[in-house]
Amino acid sequence: MPTIFTHALVAAGLGRVLSARRQPARFWWLTALCAILPDFDAVTFKLGIPYASMWGHRGFTHSLVFAVLTGLLLAYLAWPRTDARPRAPLALWFAVATATHPVLDMLTNGGLGVALLAPFSAERFFLPWRPVRVSPVGVGFFSLRGAATLLSEFKWLWLPMLLAVGTAVLLRRKQLSK
Repeated sequence: MPTIFTHALVAAGLGRVLSARRQPARFWWLTALCAILPDFDAVTFKLGIPYASMWGHRGFTHSLVFAVLTGLLLAYLAWPRTDARPRAPLALWFAVATATHPVLDMLTNGGLGVALLAPFSAERFFLPWRPVRVSPVGVGFFSLRGAATLLSEFKWLWLPMLLAVGTAVLLRRKQLSK
């Protein structure tokens, strides 16, 4: 898995690229939460749930169904009714932000894959191209392997996202100046 920092950065970057309007801080905090939420399943290691289980790491919480449920719950429970904006676009966005997590995990070179179609299928998936080093879990993160992971994420995920955000910002400014 990429680190939680990278999950949050990619979702926030994608939000910045796709959203032309200014968003409140709550939107960005919820976007980051959505992006890291699937890894709360790491607690299953301590609970003795097997990694390969649908309820284990990279199982149900890494599925598209989980992403949709998360998007709906956050849009309807964490967004005030006093806001004039409709909640459906927020639900869709928070689902997309959550779904970025398993997609990034599918780019890593380790683990058992992602149960993207759970609960309908227990099959686990990777993308054909897997350039990102898998992050060590726990205190192993503070090691040479953890540093190598961060460098891999910087090269393959941070730089492309920063370029995409920079390009989107410049294009918007250019359109506004016309």
